[in-house]
Amino acid sequence: MSRERVHTVSGGEVAGILVAVFWAILVSFLAVALVRLAQTLKATTKLVADVTEQAVPLLAEASSAVRSAQTQIDRVDAIASDVQEVTSNASALSTTVASTFGGPLVKVAAFGYGVRRALGVRREEMPVKAPRRTVIVGRTVPAARRGRRTRKKD
Repeated sequence: MSRERVHTVSGGEVAGILVAVFWAILVSFLAVALVRLAQTLKATTKLVADVTEQAVPLLAEASSAVRSAQTQIDRVDAIASDVQEVTSNASALSTTVASTFGGPLVKVAAFGYGVRRALGVRREEMPVKAPRRTVIVGRTVPAARRGRRTRKKD
């Protein structure tokens, strides 16, 4: 008779097999997670390289624009200082002209006013004729224009 040997599995061996299976599943999940993380890092690295490749020329252009703007601001500053100098020179010239010619001009103006007033008083003493007016279709024509439109009466 043959004797077969029956091997019974103990509780510790079953627990060891279960731990080994769960350990294999855990390692598989971690491996998949690491592969996906590596793909994400590769894509991020490529994206950063592309952004850097495009950002460097943009930064160079921005730097050039800032330098150009600074040059223009310097020019405007120089022009503004020249305008300020011209303004102060014009003010000084205006003051000089006013002080030089102001007194005599006031005297001449006063003299002219006196002469006009004296002549006006003489004219007031003379009798003044009332100007004639001509009425054409409900309008009054000034004396200066009347001579051109009307005929002389004999």
